[in-house]
Amino acid sequence: MIQFFKKLVKSQLAIPLFALLLVIVFNVIRDIGFFSLNITTNNDGNIVLTGNIISILNGASELAILAIGMTLVTAAARGQDISVGAATAIAGSVFVRVLRENEITMVVILFAFLAACLVAILFGAFNGTLVSVFKIQAMIASLILFTAGRPIAYWINGGATPTVESPLLGYIGSFIPGIPIPTPIIIVVVFGTIVSLVLKFTNLGLYTQAVGINEKSARLNGINAVLMKLLTFMILGVCVAIAGCINVSRIGLINHETILLDIEMDAILAVAIGGNALSGGKFSLIGSVIGAYIIQALTITLYAMKVASTDVKAFKAIVIIAIVVIGSPTVKKFAVQLRDKLFKRRKKMTEITENL
Repeated sequence: MIQFFKKLVKSQLAIPLFALLLVIVFNVIRDIGFFSLNITTNNDGNIVLTGNIISILNGASELAILAIGMTLVTAAARGQDISVGAATAIAGSVFVRVLRENEITMVVILFAFLAACLVAILFGAFNGTLVSVFKIQAMIASLILFTAGRPIAYWINGGATPTVESPLLGYIGSFIPGIPIPTPIIIVVVFGTIVSLVLKFTNLGLYTQAVGINEKSARLNGINAVLMKLLTFMILGVCVAIAGCINVSRIGLINHETILLDIEMDAILAVAIGGNALSGGKFSLIGSVIGAYIIQALTITLYAMKVASTDVKAFKAIVIIAIVVIGSPTVKKFAVQLRDKLFKRRKKMTEITENL
């Protein structure tokens, strides 16, 4: 048990799991039925699961997907892409533009998604080129798209806020008939599994960490640092496209000004809460996804406590600052030292007792 505790404390998952435990305990004490699941029938006559836990998992879907891509960029580029919200507006606008110019079928939806992916990957490659080739810090490089992205999205649809209506889009944004779990949750699971398998059966994860830990050393060992950074930004582009298409499917329209507004900050926070160093290197995708759900759980909790929507961000900031400080190297070092002192004192007391 002691060995397990020591390994857990040193693990990157220690911070997100501790934060998740705090959120769960607080909500159980406040309302024992907070995490209860309900089975109901929706407006389409389908049996579905509802409840706060479903709302958390469903509401955080776009954030969880973006957190996966942000984790890889952070690990390799040792910086963060602050343009993901604006890039999502672009990808969503492309998705809507293709849908509105054709009769909406599954083939057209797939084609629209691929078009959104292509555009998002190109913009990701633009940011990646600035970072990897021109050596511009990631946050500064992505500031260009952060500023220009939403106006570009506005231009794509001719300055309008077009709507798209189709039962097929409803299946993507809400429920597939016969499946009680919201489709966005399934998309997160499928996408997360694919990325995890790619990292497990290729050298992508190893090379990404190597470049982030020591780029010069990685280059001397034959790793193309420029390519790895560029590749992580392009993967983030895919994440942006998926998030944008999910959001459009949820609400049936694209509003370039409000779509996933400020989500880049939540994505960075999810990476930090997930136990990942924002300075790059070793990373944990699971930790980042848990971080995304923690942020959404905080939001749902605050709304359940009747906190005004205008105050939610302030309360979230306070809680998140506390979580990040607890997970800081200084506090972790103090916790390890305290643990060692307690175990040594316990061992010494045991030896004295045995001698008596």
